[in-house]
Amino acid sequence: MFSMRIVSLCPSNTEILCSLGLADQIVGLDRSSDWPEEIQALPRVGPDLTVDIAAIAALSPDLVFSSLSVPGMERNVEELDRAGLPQIVLDARSIGGVYDSLMLAGRATGRGVQAAAVVEGMRARLEGIAAAARQFPRTRRVFLEWWPKPIIVPGRQCWTDEMIRVAGGESVFSGRDVRSVPVEPEAVIAADPEILLTCWCGVPHERQRPDRLPARPGWSEISGVRDGRIFAAEERFFGRPGPRLVEGVVWLHARIRESWEG
Repeated sequence: MFSMRIVSLCPSNTEILCSLGLADQIVGLDRSSDWPEEIQALPRVGPDLTVDIAAIAALSPDLVFSSLSVPGMERNVEELDRAGLPQIVLDARSIGGVYDSLMLAGRATGRGVQAAAVVEGMRARLEGIAAAARQFPRTRRVFLEWWPKPIIVPGRQCWTDEMIRVAGGESVFSGRDVRSVPVEPEAVIAADPEILLTCWCGVPHERQRPDRLPARPGWSEISGVRDGRIFAAEERFFGRPGPRLVEGVVWLHARIRESWEG
């Protein structure tokens, strides 16, 4: 193994790197990286959408891990290139893409063995959940909302589509071949989801307001609203394409199981 000076520019990157045992080699973080606790005192280089390139350069990194997981992050990638800073861009769009990100990070940092072990552990847990989900009578229709005004949802090119499927559901907007997309409230009503999730980007979990969904015009007739299956999903487990998305699948699988048991 060799030692490096690493800067991570989004939470999912940070969690990938720490899962490989690289916490002691990270010298700078974006403002939103909030886990694990052991690295929270590190210098911050700005919001993950508009990082401070000069601040990154001042840290003399051997490698910067940038990302394209959120629209707008391409500006960081372009500015890092212009500044001549060495970077690796992680761009997972599926669970398989997360595995690829882990393996890429492992190869770049001399932690290939550790990366393979993390991937194998994730794969085993998810296969176990998928096997349990196959015992459900059928899949549940699931709606996940990234933002309320306008309503923005993930499409087929987002890792959450696969997360929902492994857990035993089907995203009601999986037919949209995009990463994310605004939809009209009427489209949600027509899709008639049986489970509704808020996961508002950048909004702390305790400030999510899933209780507001039933008040939207016409939404009281949606199956999941009528049956009280409305939940706030943890952004740290759903909005970050890293190792902890397994925890999101575990949580959602439990909600789907409860819907059949209830």
